Amino acid sequence: MSYRTEEVAYVQPAQPAASAPAAQAAQQQRSTAEYRALDAAHHIHPFSDMGSLNRSGSRVIVKAQGVYLWDSEGNKVIDGMAGLWCVNVGYGRKELADAAYKQMQELPYYNTFFKTTHPPVIELSALLAELAPEAFNHFFYCNSGSEGNDTVLRIVHQYWATQGKHSKKFVISRKNGYHGSTIAGGTLGGMGYMHEQMPSKVENIVHIDQPYFFGEAQGNLTPEEFALARAQQLEAKILEIGADNVAAFIGEPFQGAGGVIFPASTYWPEIQRICRKYDILLVADEVIGGFGRTGEWFAHQHFGFEPDLITLAKGLTSGYVPMGAVGLHDRVAKAIIENGDFNHGLTYSGHPVAAAVAVANLKLLRDEKIVDRVKNDTGPYFQKQLRETFANHPIIGEISGTGLVAGLQLAQDPKARKRFANGGDVGTICRDFCFNGNLIMRATGDRMLLSPPLVINKLEIDEIVSKAKKAIDATAQQLGIS
Repeated sequence: MSYRTEEVAYVQPAQPAASAPAAQAAQQQRSTAEYRALDAAHHIHPFSDMGSLNRSGSRVIVKAQGVYLWDSEGNKVIDGMAGLWCVNVGYGRKELADAAYKQMQELPYYNTFFKTTHPPVIELSALLAELAPEAFNHFFYCNSGSEGNDTVLRIVHQYWATQGKHSKKFVISRKNGYHGSTIAGGTLGGMGYMHEQMPSKVENIVHIDQPYFFGEAQGNLTPEEFALARAQQLEAKILEIGADNVAAFIGEPFQGAGGVIFPASTYWPEIQRICRKYDILLVADEVIGGFGRTGEWFAHQHFGFEPDLITLAKGLTSGYVPMGAVGLHDRVAKAIIENGDFNHGLTYSGHPVAAAVAVANLKLLRDEKIVDRVKNDTGPYFQKQLRETFANHPIIGEISGTGLVAGLQLAQDPKARKRFANGGDVGTICRDFCFNGNLIMRATGDRMLLSPPLVINKLEIDEIVSKAKKAIDATAQQLGIS
């Protein structure tokens, strides 16, 4: 399975979305055409077939508010993906813009290399220590989740060096996991199509199978039995490599870009037991799950395990400015702090403007009780609406998720757990129906993903579910399935 996000050939709806005068509409169309031409001439998009995209033309997004986007042709689009899993407080929050503006006026930039610090990064660190699980009191800053996972590797290896266990170099991850797009992050992730473009992968990183029940379970195993068996692959891999050579295991509490794959309840307790048994650090990649997505502040809390390191980004600033971080459990932080130089850092580590925006963002999540609302109100409603709407749908095999994140499995025969042979193509068909129906719903192979802003209300949830159903019904119709 891949999570490749190829371009969308956007089809203008037959009925215009806005009733502007003809001259104004013509001028707007010329403006859109110019944007598309300039984009094609100079811009390389992530994870895209640029030749095909340039022929079809990019959709130009020009404005956003709440859970909605507007394109340059006046179409109003509901964002079922919170940007890229990140706009937790929704678009247009003046508090975040004001925090950035104020900080830019006072101290637009300074580093933390030269025995210096600044108020925003101090305040952010203290606030994160308040919001994170009790044992997490120290944080290292970077610019993204990818850089955060690069940092994790440095911390893991430095930690074991301080313990005199220099042979502990191997890090175990999972196939179809996603940990970023740097060489290190891409190697940690288990997506083969990314590895094909990285001949110089980071050494000492190995993978075990993912806990993807619908797509990979064989025989009559229950979800719990399957999840336990997949977790036990970790122990087998440790014994194969030698426990004295294994430094850490890293995993997303739920696989995000891999398809919103939620393991059964037996999975994470067994992973944690194995890590503790063999003295291996347990790393939770919270880049997508962190800051309220599951209804808990951090997704590992939903699954009931206790990591040694957590990677943070996305919801840290709600995507308003780039920022990432790594949270260190006290026992790891103590070893790093008390044993000399930690030779790692970035020009923009703890950037004052990013830190100021992060503080404002986290205070909104806390003070407006947004995370509590996801857990107790909108999250349960979202999950209920999806499950009721798609119960017995001819091409929906399962719905996974909790809170405000969900994965809908497209399947040729849902009851037999039979996937489409050309699942990626089917996912693309469905995604295009969504986009042309003014809903952003992502396709990861044959799984359709939703992760709306955490401020979404029930009427907006109903709109997402209704538009998703229209797109999935249209997909089934095109496939000749009813």
